[in-house]
Amino acid sequence: MAITIKNLSEMFGKDVFTDKGVYTGKVVDIDVSLSKFRVKSLVVEVARGSFLSNLVGGKKGVIIPYSLVQNVGDVVIIRHISTPTSSEDAKGPAGLSGSEEPMTISSF
Repeated sequence: MAITIKNLSEMFGKDVFTDKGVYTGKVVDIDVSLSKFRVKSLVVEVARGSFLSNLVGGKKGVIIPYSLVQNVGDVVIIRHISTPTSSEDAKGPAGLSGSEEPMTISSF
């Protein structure tokens, strides 16, 4: 997804939701690769009580790879991330099947 410089500056403070409609927090920073002119990741301040805050524990936020971003408009939509349950353990990290690439979300 292409983002212009104007849109890049407008991303700060946008609400972030998963594709299942779950609120996760707000964009507080953006990691950009200046050599490739691409957004690498979004830094999201996690909202208290959100499913993402439960996922990362007492951390303030998470770094979400831009490959998880599905849409940017009035809000940012990311792919829903779930913790594996015993039935999902066979699928691998974050409930992904073998054909999908596992994503790492870093917390801070």
